[in-house]
Amino acid sequence: MAETLFIPQTADRKAVYESLVPQIAALIEGEPDLIANLANIAAALKEAFGFFWVGFYLSKANQLVLGPFQGPIACTRIAFDKGVCGAAYTRRETILVPDVDQFPGHIACCSASKSEVVVPIVNRTGEVIMVLDVDSDQLNDFTEVDVQGLEQIAALITAL
Repeated sequence: MAETLFIPQTADRKAVYESLVPQIAALIEGEPDLIANLANIAAALKEAFGFFWVGFYLSKANQLVLGPFQGPIACTRIAFDKGVCGAAYTRRETILVPDVDQFPGHIACCSASKSEVVVPIVNRTGEVIMVLDVDSDQLNDFTEVDVQGLEQIAALITAL
């Protein structure tokens, strides 16, 4: 298991994802504990990009429940039909929000959050089991590069 990450010193997020994805794969390889893996993935994303908030909401008892994360305290429970996380879960698709104040029904767990991307994570049978939620304190901070990189990381979790 790796103790440190190699993070290229570049503003090119694509290059950072290209470096980070295989490192995350190596980090979680052979570790059977899902929570430990999610905690390390959240930490790796926070370290690599300095995102405002990175974490997971797990599907439990007909709602999304806060899992491992990095950043300020967060909403503990989110209904499947509420906010960006609930929408990504229900629609079964990644949602990129350039300005969270413009997203109908956005849940403001922290008023400093300005933009967001949420990726649903499915298990091997195709059931959405959680979402990966990444927030920025900057407007328009995410692009399709982030969507693609985060979806690659989500695929690693699906393979667990």
